[in-house]
Amino acid sequence: MTFNKSLIRMMAVTAIPAAALCSCSDDEPANGGENAGVTNGKYVFATQTQGSNSTANVLVTGESLDNGTITTVDNGLTNDGATQWVFYKNFLYALTYNQGNAGTTRSYILGEDGEMKARDIEYNITRFSSYGAYDNDIITMSTGDGPASLADSHGYLPKTLLITYLDVINETTRTNNTSTGEYSMENLLGNGEYVTLAGAEQSGSKLYCGAIPMGLSQYGSAYENGKWILPGNEDLVHKESGGTGGGSYKAGELAGTQYPNDCWVAVYANEQMTKPAIAHTDKISSPCGRFRSQYYQTVWAAENGDIYVFSSSYAKTQSDDRQKTTLPAGVCRIPAGSTDFDDYYCNIEAQSTNGNRSFMRCWPAGGNRFLLIMYDASFSEKGFAATELAIFDADTKKLTYVSNLPAGVSSFGKTVYTQNGKVYIPVNVENEDPAIYAIDTATAKATRGVSIDAIDINGFGYLTPQK
Repeated sequence: MTFNKSLIRMMAVTAIPAAALCSCSDDEPANGGENAGVTNGKYVFATQTQGSNSTANVLVTGESLDNGTITTVDNGLTNDGATQWVFYKNFLYALTYNQGNAGTTRSYILGEDGEMKARDIEYNITRFSSYGAYDNDIITMSTGDGPASLADSHGYLPKTLLITYLDVINETTRTNNTSTGEYSMENLLGNGEYVTLAGAEQSGSKLYCGAIPMGLSQYGSAYENGKWILPGNEDLVHKESGGTGGGSYKAGELAGTQYPNDCWVAVYANEQMTKPAIAHTDKISSPCGRFRSQYYQTVWAAENGDIYVFSSSYAKTQSDDRQKTTLPAGVCRIPAGSTDFDDYYCNIEAQSTNGNRSFMRCWPAGGNRFLLIMYDASFSEKGFAATELAIFDADTKKLTYVSNLPAGVSSFGKTVYTQNGKVYIPVNVENEDPAIYAIDTATAKATRGVSIDAIDINGFGYLTPQK
């Protein structure tokens, strides 16, 4: 799960509630957990610092997001770093992704002495491309090969949902049982393609996941002598293996969806994540943001439980017109408790600079507003970078670019935090210490807050002391 410097209030929820996966709240800092009533908590910042010969990862704490300077010199808890820092129920999890291998994960607490401490258990989790949360579990997910017992007559393995559940309270882990075939991701959408999931957003008892069609696996391509290959797309089936990383493919696969102008959301009844209802719309493209093999969550619950489904239309970057979406970046809605879209739609791209720009990722920002990391150019231009921010008001369907950001932004942090009508995000700047910026969601104006003498701030959140 390779992230660049931009990312999440870990699946900021509302129905879990809105502070759950992201370290956010609307009034007072609180993450839940066994000591949720304790008020003398601290903000925790996951930073990277530069030494004389190498970089180091340090967790430092502070009393405020709005002012001050924090040093990392002889201060804080050094650690091995993380792909994604996740603040959830008063615990901090360092999720680590290693391409093709297991990642070592551990968690941290704020001790009663006000210092960060590593919890006892360190364990491996399987490769994951996305994550979310449900009740007491952080959930990591990927789509991979199913067990050999489910192979077809060619020996091809069906693509299968692989889940790891991290119980944050009991500090245990478990995985799903893939041997029965009930987690097969082949033909989940009824078009023969296999699916990967982007995010997992709890609203009430339901779990909403962006369902991203990936094309035809060897298993799907060979099914009934190519039943699922659309007429005229036969040449899209690879004759030999190739590619690297997230773009790798095998001979016999049709890599990339044949349905770039459709959007699907898998709605699961609970955390078991089997037999989902499938919500579909043709108003937007796939519900995710992208960076290499990482699929960023863009399916979010507002405070009233409505699910807003954003699409960055990343399929515009495909080289073949048959796999390139013609739809602009936009947003649709699934009403609270529902398993299908209503008629809500907004063209976000039309409101962007020059009317042709998209976004890399987004988060809830309190109420029915959302924070988006915007690209500085269209997908058709070379070298586009995600260095701008905007507030989207779902009620008025208005996109407003954030003003007063510093010059030379290199990246944004991997978590956000909402509080008192503001959404906070780390801003990393060339040749300057990174800082937390507070964005007034009503005016979209940014104000510089606490700064840290580090290379960058990867994530931050709020914890209260625990034993």
